[in-house]
Amino acid sequence: MDVERLAQRYAAARERVAAAAREAGREPADVRLLLAVKTQPPEVVRAVLEAGADLLGHNRAQELAVTGPRLAEPGVPAHEMHFIGHLQSNKVNQVLRWATCVQTVDSVRLAERLDAAVARRADDGGPASLDVMMQVNTSGEHTKSGVGPSDAVELAGAVGALPRLRLRGLMTIGANSTDPSVVRASYDALADLRDRVVGSGAPGTADARELSMGMSADLEIAVAAGATMVRLGTAVFGPRPAP
Repeated sequence: MDVERLAQRYAAARERVAAAAREAGREPADVRLLLAVKTQPPEVVRAVLEAGADLLGHNRAQELAVTGPRLAEPGVPAHEMHFIGHLQSNKVNQVLRWATCVQTVDSVRLAERLDAAVARRADDGGPASLDVMMQVNTSGEHTKSGVGPSDAVELAGAVGALPRLRLRGLMTIGANSTDPSVVRASYDALADLRDRVVGSGAPGTADARELSMGMSADLEIAVAAGATMVRLGTAVFGPRPAP
C-alpha cells in the first residue's frame, strides 16, 4: 500500500469536489465526500481516514462486518460509516452493528424492519435512532434498485412516520449514459423529489434535505444539480480488481 499516493489521491478528490462546487456557484463545504470502500482492506481504509477522510460507505454487509471491528479499534480517527448497497432483510442486524446511516431504504418493509431492529438494539443499550436515506431509481433502469419516482413522496411519508428512523434525504445512482443531459436529468429529478418531500408537510420529512448522488465519473454533473454528498471510490483507491 502506497500511503503517500493514497493521501494524494484523496486530496485531489477533495479539490475536485470543491472545484465542482465553486463552478456551480456553491460553497465547497456544502458538498461532503463519501469514500466508497468496497473491496478495500481495513488497513487501506484506516490509511485514508488518517489522511483526513471522515465519511465512508460500504455496499456489502459481509465486508462491513469484517471492516467494522478493525475501524472501531483505539486510535482510529472518528468517522461516519454509511451503508450504500442493496440491503437484504436478513442482513439488517449485521449492518446496524457498524453503520450510522443506511442510504438505500426503498420499501416500507425494509424501513419497518430497520425500525424494529433499532428498537431492539435500543433496549439493549444501543443507539435510540438511525439515520436513513431513501433510494430512488430516477433513471428507470431495470438494473438499479430504488423506489420509483411516482411512489417516492408516499414512501418518504411512511419512513418519516417511523419512530426510530430519521429521514435525512434521498439517494440515487445516476443514469448510465454518455450523454451528460441524460445524467443531469436523473439528478435533477432527485432534487425535485427532495423538494416535494420536504414540502409535503408529512411528519418526519422536514429535515430530509440531503442529496446523495454522483460518483467518480459524473460528480461535476451531480454537484451542479445540487448534490450535498458525492460517493467516490475509484478516484481515490484506483480501479477495483476483477472479481
